[in-house]
Amino acid sequence: MIFEHLDTFGHEQVVFCHNKDAGLKAIIAIHNTVLGPALGGTRMWPYKSEAEALNDVLRLSRGMTYKNAVAGLDIGGGKAVIIGDPSTDKSEALFRAFGQFVQSLGGRYITAEDVGIDVNDMELVYRETEFVTGVHQVHGGSGDPSPFTAYGALQGLMATLNRKFGDEEVGKYTYAVQGLGHVGMEYVKLLKERGAKIFVTDINKTLVDKAVNEYGAEAVGTDEIYDVNADVYSPCALGGTLNEQTLPRFKFKVICGPANNQMASNEIGDELEKRGILYAPDYAVNAGGVMNVALEITGYNRERAMRQMRTIYHNLARIYEIAERDGIPTYRAADRMAEERIMVMGKLKLPLGRTTPRFQGRIRGGA
Repeated sequence: MIFEHLDTFGHEQVVFCHNKDAGLKAIIAIHNTVLGPALGGTRMWPYKSEAEALNDVLRLSRGMTYKNAVAGLDIGGGKAVIIGDPSTDKSEALFRAFGQFVQSLGGRYITAEDVGIDVNDMELVYRETEFVTGVHQVHGGSGDPSPFTAYGALQGLMATLNRKFGDEEVGKYTYAVQGLGHVGMEYVKLLKERGAKIFVTDINKTLVDKAVNEYGAEAVGTDEIYDVNADVYSPCALGGTLNEQTLPRFKFKVICGPANNQMASNEIGDELEKRGILYAPDYAVNAGGVMNVALEITGYNRERAMRQMRTIYHNLARIYEIAERDGIPTYRAADRMAEERIMVMGKLKLPLGRTTPRFQGRIRGGA
């Protein structure tokens, strides 16, 4: 069963991490290291089963390979999941035990923050391994990547609006934003700064109240968000919200948001195309966070990070050009763009490039 999964997704290595004393149950998935060491965040979530956790980490790590390739980064794709409730199960021992497993991979996998994880958790991981990004600046890190993910998503949104409507004026359009976590709230803030009308929802009422009171958003129910008469639907929570149940309810003209794995299946992408709804491929839109932390490997510079995130606009424009050129849905065009880069650059047998003293001589990339 497990090896069938690996054959389907094409992974190089999957590591099951268990430390009974620390209460750690985690899975690290290295999908592809052709372009460089596998970089991707660690997610902590109360999965209903180990099989569900495995499926999630395999999908997410494959997505990181494609995200990093489309983003033009010299890094491969990986991901980790920790099985547990982030509100009750975090501990120093758990994260330090996880850090020891990351260290044991010798730099083939470099971790960062994801859902359920914050910069303070990464600091604990960092005490056991140097192969961590998104730590505090005092350690050569860049801190919380959420604002950069949101800023990158804004660049992708502008490219998508330009493709659909012929302009980049964010404030002219209306948005249904699902999910108000670190990235979602920052995204709402950026939309508000540009004068947009925003509908929001989240399972956390406190966050909804904040969006309403601070950013003038209009609150709707968690299920009603799919029925909102808005121009753009922006998924900012967990994946799979584009599915057979929600799609018939959409009045949206554009799907563009920073959530991962937004489509429940590829067939949904085909149906979006048929309905004339422009889908901005999620891993191209949400690459800002990984672009930011990836710079820690070569030496972090905030100005350079912001410059690089603006390339997301051009990446999306290129995806739409490929879709039109080849007569394929946009999600397939994004995959094609990633696969072509991996194939071409892989033939060059790229060196690992410059690294900071923190990483120098310690990374072992390559398949």
